[in-house]
Amino acid sequence: MAEPIAQVQRKIIELKKQKDICILAHSYQAREIVEIADFTGDSYKLSVDASKVTNKNILFCGVHFMAETAKMLSPDKHVYLANMNAGCPMAEQMEPEMIAAIKAADPQRKVVAYINTTAALKTVCDVCVTSSSAVKIVSRMDADKILFIPDCNLGAFVQKACPDKDIKLLQGGCPVHASVTAKEAADAKAAHPDALLLVHPECVPAVTEQADYVGSTAGIIQTAKNSDAKEFIIGTEMSIAEHLQYECPDKVFHILSKKILCPNMKLTTLMDVYNVCLSAGTPDADKNEIIMDDELIAKARVCIDEMLRLG
Repeated sequence: MAEPIAQVQRKIIELKKQKDICILAHSYQAREIVEIADFTGDSYKLSVDASKVTNKNILFCGVHFMAETAKMLSPDKHVYLANMNAGCPMAEQMEPEMIAAIKAADPQRKVVAYINTTAALKTVCDVCVTSSSAVKIVSRMDADKILFIPDCNLGAFVQKACPDKDIKLLQGGCPVHASVTAKEAADAKAAHPDALLLVHPECVPAVTEQADYVGSTAGIIQTAKNSDAKEFIIGTEMSIAEHLQYECPDKVFHILSKKILCPNMKLTTLMDVYNVCLSAGTPDADKNEIIMDDELIAKARVCIDEMLRLG
């Protein structure tokens, strides 16, 4: 007989206590996963949470680069990824050799890496940023010349907010957010004229220019919760509209586009979480553990530590 969701959730909560597991879940995860997590949020918040966790085991419900970041910040802990197939197309877009070559040709230009990058790529970067901290960090840097990678849409948003900086962009970004068109944004606003449009900066400038608010996932959530408005169009991964609907039942939330669905975030299931919790501490868990050598951690952590310092 199939087990109801609530029963599986109770078993996970019990296993967490037994095995000293802290569950970190990105906001784009399904509702039933968010409900059993110890910490939820965007990649910046989870980076900070990961650095403070005291549990000996961390289970990440998100994508690979996020679990890598957690391992870098807690190298003495066992860090597991709930589903090892959950990658990020943006994180894998650029090779370290390419960025190293650009740095060598223009050594005055500091490399700012969006956190959505692999650990290997972070080793050739000067500072890491997230969508919530990018503008603050770039504005605080003592460098005037910057190469922002890999997301050119977030980079353009930072460029506009920091006009005193010489910011070079490369062609890259989140294919899910970038798929939304200016027409879709205009159509959504026409269909819901009383709604505020809240958009993630990974969307193209033609979309963000139409928004009432542009910011990180956490920023979108807080804006919707704190606003006196009663109706919103959510321009990021559609699970955020669902979470907000649960948390603010007196408000109405529309998705900007049904295309904003992250297939990698949706790979993780509640049963994945249960199975990793069940196997934690046994050889069966090895296949889900993030293993990184000390040299890679040390090199990649430089830009993460700089992010935490400046952010």
